[in-house]
Amino acid sequence: MRNFDNFLAIDWSGAKGRKHRGIALAFAKAGGGAPVLIDHRWSREEVLTVLREDLPKNTLVGLDLGISLPHADCGAYFPENKVSLPDAPALWALIDDICRKDEHFGVQSFVDHPDYAPYFRNGTDTGAHFGCDDAAHGRGRFRVTEKAQAEMGCKPYSNFNLVGAAQVGKSSLTGMRMLHHLRGLLPVWPIDPLPRKGSVIVEIYTSLAAMEAGRSASRAKMRSHEDLNEALAALGSTPVSGKGPIDDHSSDALLSAAWLRKVAGERRRWQPTAMTPQIARTEGWTFGAF
Repeated sequence: MRNFDNFLAIDWSGAKGRKHRGIALAFAKAGGGAPVLIDHRWSREEVLTVLREDLPKNTLVGLDLGISLPHADCGAYFPENKVSLPDAPALWALIDDICRKDEHFGVQSFVDHPDYAPYFRNGTDTGAHFGCDDAAHGRGRFRVTEKAQAEMGCKPYSNFNLVGAAQVGKSSLTGMRMLHHLRGLLPVWPIDPLPRKGSVIVEIYTSLAAMEAGRSASRAKMRSHEDLNEALAALGSTPVSGKGPIDDHSSDALLSAAWLRKVAGERRRWQPTAMTPQIARTEGWTFGAF
């Protein structure tokens, strides 16, 4: 496996508005030491600028969102729809085009669009095609990687679900707009092949980092420096400075940066058995799920 010099974990947000408390960026160096939080109230546009212009060379970027929508379960992102999308980059382009007037990478125009709203659960409305997979659980469609997450003990949410505090739908859709604007500048694994050198983006799920640090999925969120440093120690990382409370977005980013540094060299992380070439190109994969 190839080596990286830097590791950047990004805890993302799909909330409305320009600046977001829910976005956090943390770096870790390959040589060791404590991960470092970049103390800033971020906008999504500013994160794009970092990835476009200010990213250190040879960085593995972990982005905490779903980089695509389910495809394998129903044979298409939007079955019954006249638009045929061959892969995730085509999906990103479609979302960005429909939302071109939505500020700050917003996606309201897409989830309200009459051709696509029927596939989402939004507010009190459950679209007619929300359950096209016919799954008995009724929680919405899942990608193959999200099913792998569930088998590992996580509780993933469908990217077609836009309801509830834990939903990741709008977070993922806003992230897809940003990925469209990075097209040709940064590869996104496994939608793009892992490059032999240079930086690359992967999807992460911060609960996986917490679980590998000895925490259960139900205790994945850390809201004190003491809990965070205990988890960092379990990953072999130097602790961060500070005592008392810390917001869970910052702790997620800090722990995930250290986790990426620890596991990036493991071959199994890059070769999950359930990830076929078709799934890789259409649905992507969560780094670390296998």
